[in-house]
Amino acid sequence: MNTDTYSIPQLVTDLKNACAHATDEREIISAVRPLARRAARSKASWLQDRMYGVQADPGIGVYLLHEEPDHTLAILAVSWYPHRGAPPHDHGTWAVVAGVDGAEKNHFFERTDDRSRPGHAELRKVGEKVFQAGDVVAMPKGVIHSVSNETDVVTVSLHIYGKHVNYTSRSQYDLQRKAQLPFILDVRA
Repeated sequence: MNTDTYSIPQLVTDLKNACAHATDEREIISAVRPLARRAARSKASWLQDRMYGVQADPGIGVYLLHEEPDHTLAILAVSWYPHRGAPPHDHGTWAVVAGVDGAEKNHFFERTDDRSRPGHAELRKVGEKVFQAGDVVAMPKGVIHSVSNETDVVTVSLHIYGKHVNYTSRSQYDLQRKAQLPFILDVRA
């Protein structure tokens, strides 16, 4: 049984401290990884039943846990319907995601086009990994991935971003149409 009571306010304080003392994105991500893992493992101190609520279309629920007034340092709880997920996308900022409840499969991609045509993007899959509760995936700015819940239950993960993703000009990618499109989340408070 986990007796850790690491709250979101404590996480925020530790994140601000880590970001203030880091000199680059790599150091920030390295410092944030164990904080995200600790927060995920301490879900009893912040996870609420309502955070398992998922919008039928697109099959995701996004809950804002913290955001700075200038949109930096955003923390979200994200829930996924069974057998649903998100298309390939980037975040427009660094991201650290920790599994909270259930397994989520991440597929990783790289751009193969020369980026010379606006709205056009060609991707190649370069890997995949299933993340369980307590596992952490860290992504520098520019990493492209997709997420899928291949289980029969709603899953939840904790997402920490250098900036709220709705303020980063992030993109989603349509593999069949070879298109790059804006990607905005419907975030609930």
